[in-house]
Amino acid sequence: MTKKRRTHVASFKARVALAAIRGDMTTAQLASKYGVHGNQISSWKKRLLEGAADIFADGRRRKEEPSANEEELFEQIGRLKMEVEWLKKKSADLS
Repeated sequence: MTKKRRTHVASFKARVALAAIRGDMTTAQLASKYGVHGNQISSWKKRLLEGAADIFADGRRRKEEPSANEEELFEQIGRLKMEVEWLKKKSADLS
């Protein structure tokens, strides 16, 4: 008979990983306390440390520099506005 694999919820993994980071107990002590393998605790601890920066990352998007295509379009808009103003002025002179 084979053992069924256990799955742990994220809150349990976080609690165990935080306990491992705290360093109050050894990995072996944590493994016996929580009933998981020491390698699993080390893996969760490593993942927590690697992903900790993402928790505090700024979720707002930074304003990106306009691409070359956007700059070209803005230049074209500027030229067209100048042409429209020139045409308005000339048509007013003709009237």
